[in-house]
Amino acid sequence: MKVDPNNTWKLLDERILEEEDPIVRRNLKMVREHSVAEAKVDLEGLMATVSERAAYRCFSSADPRLHPVGKSGVRQFYQDFAAGGATRLEHDLERIIADRDAVLTEGIVRMAYPGRLLVAIGIDVDDPNAFYLYEARMAIIWMFDEHGLITCEDSYTGLDGFAGIAGRKLGAEDMLPVVA
Repeated sequence: MKVDPNNTWKLLDERILEEEDPIVRRNLKMVREHSVAEAKVDLEGLMATVSERAAYRCFSSADPRLHPVGKSGVRQFYQDFAAGGATRLEHDLERIIADRDAVLTEGIVRMAYPGRLLVAIGIDVDDPNAFYLYEARMAIIWMFDEHGLITCEDSYTGLDGFAGIAGRKLGAEDMLPVVA
């Protein structure tokens, strides 16, 4: 069990190199830039990729905090994300579909989830100070404004990444650093 954030942009890098359409390449680069900033918990870098007209939707949850609207709403979403501590993540991409309007990324998302957050949502773990592996299949649709900034990050998650999470305790060696 490893969480390697660098896998998040590995397939993006390959696709960027082969993409001939400059708009599609720009969109792919924006997703990569956004992903690296998220992995580094670089709020200003993240917000530099987000349009004023942004609206995110997480179709696996009705929680309004996971559906931010506007750049200020998205900023608050990422501030809350950083404060929660579940920032060590990987989206091991298996598929990318891209055109001039959108990019779809799909693969296995892995997150090192803090035990204290699991306890707070009612999941018993043996060590609230440890991290546990959240793992699920996720597809994200990214759309862009006329300047190439992200207007949406609509996510679809298959299966329950929390199912059995208490049995997937991570050690420090399981959470690899960002090398981007």
